[in-house]
Parts: sequence; C-alpha cells; structure tokens
Amino acid sequence: MTRLSVNINKIATLRNSRGGNNPNVVNVALDCERFGAQGITVHPRPDERHIRYQDVLDLKKVVTTEFNIEGNPDARFIELVTRVRPEQVTLVPDAVDAITSNAGWDTLTHRAHLTDLVKRFKDLGIRVSIFVDADERMVEGAKEVGTDRIELYTEPYATHYAEDRAAAVAPFVKAAQVANKLGLGLNAGHDLSLENLRYFQQAIPGLLEVSIGHALISDALYFGLENTIQLYLKQLEE
Repeated sequence: MTRLSVNINKIATLRNSRGGNNPNVVNVALDCERFGAQGITVHPRPDERHIRYQDVLDLKKVVTTEFNIEGNPDARFIELVTRVRPEQVTLVPDAVDAITSNAGWDTLTHRAHLTDLVKRFKDLGIRVSIFVDADERMVEGAKEVGTDRIELYTEPYATHYAEDRAAAVAPFVKAAQVANKLGLGLNAGHDLSLENLRYFQQAIPGLLEVSIGHALISDALYFGLENTIQLYLKQLEE
C-alpha cells in the first residue's frame, strides 16, 4: 500500500493568520497520526509564512511516524535538517517568492550541488528524496547524484486529469518505470486529491508514498479531519 504523508503547512497558515496558537500545529500532527496518516510533512520557507522553524523542532519531539522535511536547501534549511535529522528530507528548488512549489530540479544542471547535498544528508542517516518533473532525463540525473528517492511533481497531472486522465498520467508512468529500473524509490506530490489520487496510484508502478496537504486540509473542512484521512487512505488501497 502506498503510504500517506500529510502536509500540515495549511494548518500553520491558518494559525499564523490570526496569531496565537490556534489551531495548534503539533496537536494536529498528532491527530493526523492517530487518524491513520503514516507520515507528517512540513515545508518551511525562509519567510516562515506557514510552518515556522520552531514548529519543526517541536514536531521532531513528538512525531512517531515518518517525519519528512521538504524545502529549498539554503543554508538555514540545511542547518535545520542537520539538527532535526528527520527520517526523510525532500529537496525542492523553490524560489524565495514562490507561492508554492512549481517545478522539479534540473538534476543535470545542478548535478554537483545535488551530489554534495545528498551525501551530506545521507552521511547523517537521513533518507533523501529529490523533487523532479516527470522527465526521464531528470530521473536518470537524480540517480547520478546518489539520491535514495525521487518525488514526482504531479501538478501537471492534476491540471489535465479531467480532460484526459490517460494522457495526463502517461509521462509519470514512463518516469516511474525509469525510476524502478534504476532502483530509485518513488514518491509523488502536489495537487493530488480525492478526485485524482486513486487513478494515479493504480497507474504508477512502485509508488511508495504521496505527500498531500492543500486538498486534504480543504476536504477536512467539509468531511472532518479523521474522516478525510480515512477517505484518502481508501484511495490508496491496492
């Protein structure tokens, strides 16, 4: 079964909009685990507009499932991950002013930089995943830098799912096949939802984990958090 990691950034966004500590990010993470999530994902950004660096430190003390920290590996991010030592770090090439992640790494152009980062984190016992587009060349490049896994950037799939889901998923299937052949673990995330998740999971060979935040938290406004997590888990059943 593909594992579900819940991205709790949107919980922090809601908290920060009003000040104080409501909703409590740590408590929500614990609830997500209690309701069946198999991992917790956070994506701290330099301006701390949602997850704060202190949140990451607080979460490390209590999260008992897989803790995944994703983000652009600037100096502060590297220091944070080095200090926290999560089960997984996902490297994402976010611009400082990006609203959300919008592209994967060019693993060929940034080969030397990524190779150094991957080694640094793996030497600390942290599993490394690199965020990539569904491009076979980028998957092959990811293998060359030594990463354990890749995370496929699925926004293009989600965007075109309604008009032609077979065509939308096709490049992701090819990228996954290359990853499997090369021995890379396979994650996926961005704009996966109750509408498009099952088809994606069934089409992608060897999908180990999905990281879902915005859609899941939005659905929880209508269905409740516990029920929503169960609905997502059901989509991932073999």
